[in-house]
Amino acid sequence: MILQRTLPYDVMTPRPLPGIAPLGDDPWLLVDDAHAAQMTERLRLMASRRDDVIATADPDPGNLLKMTNAVLDHLPKGYTRSGDHVSCPDGRSVLINMSDPFGTLGQILQNDICLMEKRGDEHVLTGAVLCFPASWRLREKIGRPLTHIHVPVKSYTDDIARRVQRLFDGVRPERPIWRFNALWYEDPSLYQPHAESEPRPLTEAGQTPYLRSERQVLWRLPDSDAVLFTIHTFMLRRESLDQLAT
Repeated sequence: MILQRTLPYDVMTPRPLPGIAPLGDDPWLLVDDAHAAQMTERLRLMASRRDDVIATADPDPGNLLKMTNAVLDHLPKGYTRSGDHVSCPDGRSVLINMSDPFGTLGQILQNDICLMEKRGDEHVLTGAVLCFPASWRLREKIGRPLTHIHVPVKSYTDDIARRVQRLFDGVRPERPIWRFNALWYEDPSLYQPHAESEPRPLTEAGQTPYLRSERQVLWRLPDSDAVLFTIHTFMLRRESLDQLAT
């Protein structure tokens, strides 16, 4: 069981969908109190289930390079880069392997990272490291546009889909935007893939013991229409959330 004790934002004040706000001066990437435990779980998943947690669909090599450099240029506090290695807060040293960008970044950061590239009228998921899926499967979404990725989310209406696509089109380099969600779970496991045909049963906020919240940041790559969608997953006991509210 891997849990955080605190959240860096007020999850009890929801925003209207899609709930986007400028990131401003807040850091893009974070280190929190569950860093070491989450990284141990990420490494386990990448070693034992790599084909389930890392996938690509012909991403542009130039965008892969820009993605890796952008992340390495914005490492959070506690990280140090020296040459082709990154020293991590949990004491590990990770070799930067430019031929395996998602595998490399997945070993360095708590964040899951999705590369969204513009193909036609929509942004398409062309690559990702997704160790902590919140009830979806990477293999079902890779190579798919935004509208398909959010199937079968009932609240993702056609109007919301158009607004989200406009957000992806409008986000500017070095001016990232972010949102959060609040999902209530019976099971605190971080790796929870669910097939589209077998969605997770909906639960009421007052009836489940764990809150799962994702801090999602949209970051446009320089000189590109590609966008990084990064996900930092928090899992808290209900009692921890109650203490934050007092």
